[in-house]
Amino acid sequence: MAPDPEAGSTPQKGGWRLFGRNSTREQDNEEIPGRGRLPKWNMGILNDKETIEVPGSVLLLAADHNEPLGLRNAPARTSHSSIPTAVIRPPEPPQDEKKKTSDGKIILEPQPEESANDPLNWPAWRRDSALLSLGLFCMVGGGMTPLLAAGFTDVANEFDVSVSSVSLTTGLYMMGMGLGSVVFSPTAILYGKRPVYLFGALLFVLTSVWCAVSKSFVSLVLGRIFQGIAVSPVECLPSATIAEIFFLHERAYRIGIYTLLLLGGKNLIPLVSAAVIERLGWRWTFWVVAMVVGFCGFLLFLFVPETFWDRVPHPRKKSSRPSFFRRMSSKQHIRRSDAAGVSVPPSALPSARHSEEGPTPAPAANHRRNVHVGFATDAEEHRAEKDGEAATRQKPFEKPDELHDSSVPMTAGILAKDSPAARPGLITQEPSSSENSTKPHVFYMSDNIEKPKPPYSSERLARQDHTETDTESQSVASSRMVGSRVPYTAALRDQPAKSFVQQLKPFHGRLNKDKWHKVAIRPLILFSYPAVLWSAIVYACSVGWLIVISESVAVIYREGHYEFNALQTGLVYISPFVGGILGTAVAGKVSDVIVKAMARRNGGLYEPEFRLVMALPVAVTTVIGLMGFGWSAQLGDHWIVPTVFFGVVSFGCSLGSTTSITFCVDSYRQYAGEALVTLNFSKNIFHGLIFSLFVTGWLTDDGPKTVFIWIGIIQLILLLLTIPMYIYGKRARMWTVRKNFMEKF
Repeated sequence: MAPDPEAGSTPQKGGWRLFGRNSTREQDNEEIPGRGRLPKWNMGILNDKETIEVPGSVLLLAADHNEPLGLRNAPARTSHSSIPTAVIRPPEPPQDEKKKTSDGKIILEPQPEESANDPLNWPAWRRDSALLSLGLFCMVGGGMTPLLAAGFTDVANEFDVSVSSVSLTTGLYMMGMGLGSVVFSPTAILYGKRPVYLFGALLFVLTSVWCAVSKSFVSLVLGRIFQGIAVSPVECLPSATIAEIFFLHERAYRIGIYTLLLLGGKNLIPLVSAAVIERLGWRWTFWVVAMVVGFCGFLLFLFVPETFWDRVPHPRKKSSRPSFFRRMSSKQHIRRSDAAGVSVPPSALPSARHSEEGPTPAPAANHRRNVHVGFATDAEEHRAEKDGEAATRQKPFEKPDELHDSSVPMTAGILAKDSPAARPGLITQEPSSSENSTKPHVFYMSDNIEKPKPPYSSERLARQDHTETDTESQSVASSRMVGSRVPYTAALRDQPAKSFVQQLKPFHGRLNKDKWHKVAIRPLILFSYPAVLWSAIVYACSVGWLIVISESVAVIYREGHYEFNALQTGLVYISPFVGGILGTAVAGKVSDVIVKAMARRNGGLYEPEFRLVMALPVAVTTVIGLMGFGWSAQLGDHWIVPTVFFGVVSFGCSLGSTTSITFCVDSYRQYAGEALVTLNFSKNIFHGLIFSLFVTGWLTDDGPKTVFIWIGIIQLILLLLTIPMYIYGKRARMWTVRKNFMEKF
């Protein structure tokens, strides 16, 4: 936290630490005009030169309460996301007690609406049946990548091609998955997830039949490409569906089920397919897949209805947006009442303490792109009043199109920096239900509330100097969205509960007015964000090396020293299955313990870069596993040796994939939906496709020892990028905020 202006340049004791030591050297602090000195380092991470309020950083106030920093700096979204983005809601009136679980111990988040059609109000059996139906579909889809791994030799013999050429059935399949995620993700945002799931399942069945009846190798490859497109919703949409139908306290367990099913599919389906190849031939693997996916599609049709629900705060039903002339007349009425000595409650007068200075700018002045959440200093407040009055005189009218753009969700309780209501201790709320009310309610925060006193307290945050940019706005809000509702959700709110048959409708029309090409290109823009780029590299390698090994399994175990049959080759996948489960179970727990300890040593301030410490065990396990696998296979060691190393690689890759996803989401939570598409696109295109073009031939020419030693070296070099990412990550996050590439498109 920035030092108090009155405290001079002396750092807060125990607050700023460089790997546990107080930084007291003069050169470690940077001067901010009028604000004292901002420490240059904390925990080995370079601070931004101008502000401590960097999106992604979180102030840990208590075990059950955190305060995200940088909300005033986070850019406003200009399109919807596949994953519901958390919104900052206004404080509820005292009489509106928040809903809790049946035992009264947990406050429900997000708060469900009164409508029976709200997915959060569905019966538990309906939500869990949707999860299991979707999870089974994902399990089958997740195991399709190495489906033919044990049968590469059989396919090569039938079509008279080399084994290295057969590996293209895996690489081009992954290319289809990458392209499909870019297509289906924006389509699901605009038209809903249900039609995407159903279309994907139908295409999945058709492409499986296509592959089963292929008369040539080219036909098989083309069938696999379209099969990858059909399976792509499995990677980019289920996590969003889970977030839409389960409360926050229910999600961890359900996401664990989804992850377990997806992981199980990746490692168990190759085992099953190997048994089918051994008994019936490789074509029957696709016939079996077609039958199973047909059953999964039937479950999706019955038990996975449309789960979209607009949870953006809206004015109450009885309230109406006042016209410009009504607002002006209300101001005159307030001034006359105040002059006559009439007592005006604070809830009806946002700037009661300054009413004698002139009329308050019209609420239209708040509908600007630069919106902030937070507190303003006295100087900022005085400047905001002048700017607001000037804006009112120069531009009294706004076009309705600019005020009611439905492309971005609206968050209530957000104060424009140019508004005189943006003052210390003020929180605005939606207009009340009274027809005579034309002003937002204002609540003065009680001075009796006990405030935490860590080095990064909210009082110090309020004083921290802030550099103005064109992107300074709340991440999930836009002033252009005021008063706009999504027609689909608005129509369902007042309707009785839909019957089971009514929910079977496969298509509900367009859900929002975003432009498809704009939503589709956003995940690709995220490659310009350093944290996302690092996550994409690590995630691609974490999943990609497992695919590389699966492509080499036939060469090593069937054609090499071991001379396994198809079934024995498939049984090898038990090792990575066990390693993957252990890695997934350990990654989250160990990572959370490490980052909490580092946050405590950092005065209670959590930085996403703390997650990068996990890159050390990722590097050790994956590099040792890759090199050991190739070396032992080359020397002809007992088959259990390379198989165990295969499991070690899977363990390390699970650590890597978990670390990359959590770091990426923690750094840019408002872009989590797009980031998942970015990570899967990089994994499928830049790793799965490219390595499949040459790795099998390379393995045949130079042997597994040379190949996997070089792969281990590549993995080590890429993970060394973690060091500059850790040091400069915080500054990189603020740089992307100032550049605002996502919202400028």
